[in-house]
Amino acid sequence: MERLFIETKFAAADTGEIEGLAWPFGTPDRVGDVIEKGAFADANLPLPMLFGHDGNDPLGSWSEAVEAADGLRLKGRLLVGEVRRADEVHALVKSGAVRGISIGFITRKHVARKGGGRSISKLELLEASLVTIPMHPGARVTSAKSAVRAIQLAAAINRTAQALRT
Repeated sequence: MERLFIETKFAAADTGEIEGLAWPFGTPDRVGDVIEKGAFADANLPLPMLFGHDGNDPLGSWSEAVEAADGLRLKGRLLVGEVRRADEVHALVKSGAVRGISIGFITRKHVARKGGGRSISKLELLEASLVTIPMHPGARVTSAKSAVRAIQLAAAINRTAQALRT
């Protein structure tokens, strides 16, 4: 009987760098709102990074906001080592317990959608929060340095190991 051993080591830097898809284009959120590409054009940076939309719980800031083909992508940094709450949330993100991003904004231009919700074409982006359950189910952290990639790689290794056993 042959055995296959795979050893992996992860070194997740604790710089607090974080990236995410803050709003996917083309699909509605939980209340039926759709934000159109171009609505984020006037985003003012840096943008506050909060936890759970709590203005009294700042964690860092978002330094990049790009309207990519799939949606609004953000890059920023948690103030790891500088703000205790940022250290706590960083640990939650790295563990996968906090994976969502939710945006706070003021609607400037919209039309009602059939079946409910709005189609928003212009807004003022106020903040983007790390949350456990985002308003848009597709809004998520995509990288917390190597932490999210490490979780994905571990899952892929587990699937491969299971396939090799059969």
